[in-house]
Amino acid sequence: MTRRGGAPARAGWSTWLLAALVVPAVVPAPAALPGTAPAALPVPVALPGTARAAAPDVACRVRDERLTEISGMVATDSGFVMVNDGADEASRRRIFFLDTRCAVVRSVAYPSRPRDTEDLAVGADGTVWVADIGDNDRVRSTVALWRLAPGSRRPVLHRLSYPDGPHDAEALLLGRDGLPVVVTKQGGEAGVYVPTGPPRAGATVPMRRAGQLRLPATTTANPYSFFGRRLVTGGATAPDGRRVVLRTYADAFEFDVPDGDVVAALTGGTPPRVVPLPDEPQGESVSYSRDGRWLLTVSETAGQPAGTRPTVLRYALPGGAASPVPSPSAAVSAASAPATGSSSAPSPGAVDAGRRRADAGGVRSLLLGVGVIVGLLLVASVGAARARRTGR
Repeated sequence: MTRRGGAPARAGWSTWLLAALVVPAVVPAPAALPGTAPAALPVPVALPGTARAAAPDVACRVRDERLTEISGMVATDSGFVMVNDGADEASRRRIFFLDTRCAVVRSVAYPSRPRDTEDLAVGADGTVWVADIGDNDRVRSTVALWRLAPGSRRPVLHRLSYPDGPHDAEALLLGRDGLPVVVTKQGGEAGVYVPTGPPRAGATVPMRRAGQLRLPATTTANPYSFFGRRLVTGGATAPDGRRVVLRTYADAFEFDVPDGDVVAALTGGTPPRVVPLPDEPQGESVSYSRDGRWLLTVSETAGQPAGTRPTVLRYALPGGAASPVPSPSAAVSAASAPATGSSSAPSPGAVDAGRRRADAGGVRSLLLGVGVIVGLLLVASVGAARARRTGR
């Protein structure tokens, strides 16, 4: 991986994550002794309140060759707005407006090259906000929002800075006051950041860390296994502003925002509702439908088999009767805008059975370790491939 100018790039999150975890992953878990309870493994379990992984509906397929690395999407009254993440080809570095059949009807160029556009949001007045907040190698001194006002043909750059050093982020939400909320992409606790004042063109507005959140564990299948369930890759605000959703590569997590305080909803400890998004190729985009009844998603298709088209999928949201899942940690229109053993002595037969269980447990542990390694290598390869494509 090389930055523009030929200088070698610093190792990104996928590299150090792989180095830190690949060694312990291959150590088999200790087998239970005969007559004792087997050691419990900390595997996620199905949580009450999680929606069933029903097959989604296909809303439409994107056939424009410029849209293969879709990282942000928002539904509008007349269709969709979409952006790619950082791209080498100038034709892909645009804000795309699509109709309800996913056909591009217009696009808007940036006045200068964006670094890594990762998400989209549309304000109540129809303003499009593009979140240029990706930073795989965590080297950016500032991140940015591009603001495209209704009827404008040119987005305006607004810079932001973190108070505690660079972060990689892919999720943008809007509060009731219209101020952006940025959620970082990291395992464990994701950071929640807000600007200390309204974004201003030509200035860098500092952000503050408003809190953190840890998403509930799930078991939803996805290309990146455990880590795909922990990394926040996109966000969306419901049209009425009373709900927000964050997604990972595996699931969507919906939070109620009854008083318009998005930060309090994310960090207050109230468990979200979970909508599984199983086996999406590389899901980084999520949006509410305009009526707020559905979640819409789309995946990148770069690196997929030839002929694969980005497909907008539609998932039903949990009904009002659905209860939240327990948290393990307690916590625009195209026209308007150009995650007890027994204490008794065993019998000889029980000893033999225990040995067989121990042998099987060792094999299962080894296979689990191999599976984790494969998952980590997939995550590392995706990060490296994206970095090569974007030149970061």
